[in-house]
Amino acid sequence: MTMIFADTALLPEGWVSDVRIEINAEGRIGSIERNAISSADDKQVGILLPAPVNAHSHAFQRAMAGLTEKRGPDPNDSFWTWRQLMYRFLDQLKPEDIEAITAFVQMEMLEAGYATNVEFHYIHHQPGGVPYDNLAELSDRVIAATQKSGIGLTLLPVHYQYGGCDKRTLGPGQIRFGNDFERFVQLAESAGNSLANGAQDCVLGVAPHSLRAVAPEDLQALYQLLPDRPIHLHLAEQVAEVDEVQAYWGKRPVEWVLENLELDERWCMIHCTQMLPHETEALAKSGAIAGLCPITESSLGDGIFDGVNWFDHGGKIAIGSDSNIRISLSEEIRTLDYSQRLRDRSRAALANQNHSTGRRIFDAMCDGGAIAAGRNTGRIEQGFWADLMTLDHASPDIVGRSGDVILDSFTFAGDDRLVHDVWSAGRYLVQNGRHIAREKIVQAYKQAIKRLGDEI
Repeated sequence: MTMIFADTALLPEGWVSDVRIEINAEGRIGSIERNAISSADDKQVGILLPAPVNAHSHAFQRAMAGLTEKRGPDPNDSFWTWRQLMYRFLDQLKPEDIEAITAFVQMEMLEAGYATNVEFHYIHHQPGGVPYDNLAELSDRVIAATQKSGIGLTLLPVHYQYGGCDKRTLGPGQIRFGNDFERFVQLAESAGNSLANGAQDCVLGVAPHSLRAVAPEDLQALYQLLPDRPIHLHLAEQVAEVDEVQAYWGKRPVEWVLENLELDERWCMIHCTQMLPHETEALAKSGAIAGLCPITESSLGDGIFDGVNWFDHGGKIAIGSDSNIRISLSEEIRTLDYSQRLRDRSRAALANQNHSTGRRIFDAMCDGGAIAAGRNTGRIEQGFWADLMTLDHASPDIVGRSGDVILDSFTFAGDDRLVHDVWSAGRYLVQNGRHIAREKIVQAYKQAIKRLGDEI
């Protein structure tokens, strides 16, 4: 049992002073005492927050960060040219590389304040597409990385069968992803068995990659494959994607899923940066989560998610780091809000009458991220996983600040260096801003990077 005493904590009812939290042996919040008196044995902290979920990650892409910023011979460099570089890079990856890179990414997530990694995992096979003897070998490597980092994991094995809406065969860069439906079911089952042998807070979900990569008839089957578990789907990220789906399926992507899928909060639609106003309104009302990745969406030139319209119609969001070019909780929030300000030439675009910008986005990503991860988290509440983070209350950026201004200062004046402590399901993993296994994880990552080199 661990006891934490916080000078101020963000509880479901708002900011509360002098809060004493018990973390029980299962890693859950056992009790919460308000207006408490601290004990000598308590862990003393200044500012205590729920630690949110990182709702969308392709961990291996972290090793590409910094390698794709030159303009190639094509003057129209875009997401699609970046994707070809990514395909060349992933063909070099060995299982041990994926494990080392994933552990490093998860360590960075924890140090940024995230307690959970939702891994949208789509590399399954050897270069050339031949399955490993263990069909779920690379899923198992993600799980092994999680055992090193200690982060909470929602693993989403990705079904990826076709190279486009015309059901063409997968090209050389995609061949490591591919399965027919029956083999994918076997892979997901094997990954689930491995997860069952790990930490009790691990979750298995499923992810049809996109409308371009799966058959329409398989989407409903995937939804039914793991009842009550999360299902994530890339949706409407690029103009060319929208045009292709419309040409082959007769509808724009968002229109098609609204008409053909049983949408509810189990669905997390990733990106949705190419939506028309009526699509934004209808998808928000459907209950589906919008999985946003503002830094990656900026890096790849995807477009701007219509957050103002989405929130105005009751939409829920989750936030992830996607390509992991930069893993920063504060910067994801800031980038999301600044994109709205730039588009609309406004200020505090996502604030409302009740809460400031930082508070509103932080609350929304905690609530929506928990749903997207299928994890009982996102709130400092009895029975929830003890996914907690603290901020350095002595930092010049937040010293003397209170209430929602704390989150605004963290987001817009400070950065993730303010993150002081992080617990994931009660595991005390970040202490004084550093992961407890940082040196070992970094060394393994460096070895992988040196082997991979910098040519893609």
